[in-house]
Amino acid sequence: MSESDMKADLQRYLQSGRDALVWKLEGLSEYDARRPVVPTGTNVLGLIKHVASVEAGYLGDTFGRPFGESMPWMADGAEPNADMWATVTESRTDIVDFYRRVWVHSDATIAALPLDSTGVVPWWPADRSTTTLHRILIHLIAETHRHAGHADLVRELIDGSVGMRKGNDNLPAGDDIWWETYRDGLEDVARAAGAAAASHDG
Repeated sequence: MSESDMKADLQRYLQSGRDALVWKLEGLSEYDARRPVVPTGTNVLGLIKHVASVEAGYLGDTFGRPFGESMPWMADGAEPNADMWATVTESRTDIVDFYRRVWVHSDATIAALPLDSTGVVPWWPADRSTTTLHRILIHLIAETHRHAGHADLVRELIDGSVGMRKGNDNLPAGDDIWWETYRDGLEDVARAAGAAAASHDG
């Protein structure tokens, strides 16, 4: 496989994660886009802000190609987790447009550099902070898809919307009754396994 083919594969997987994450915002109100639905405060718009900020660093500063826009939420002295939520004055359009500008900058870095180009990730431990574009792309693909999975669950908790990506939900066909029966069956299995484990331990 040529380097250009390898880059295209990696970039395609990265973009699918980006698109899946942004898709999870569709149809949400401003409140629901920001609503923390788990004890750690995870919310859809905050996930996008976080992933955009991280990508800007990994495919920017790491390779001496700074993104060029101020990200005060990532600065020393910023409030903890400031990259994980959007302020009242940061609209969803602001955050998504920011993410798309990061894509353009990141894609230019990918196009400009060979996969074996080395860079330094200043926030990684010194013994492994020097790395390659290839490894950073793998890392970003994993991170983006991980957070897209978080967004899947947050969105389901908000309004029941599910699916892997637009045009392919990757779920079995079933109406509400089917899913309720399926979930009840899993609950029965979990209770039976728990009772069996308790009996064995006792």
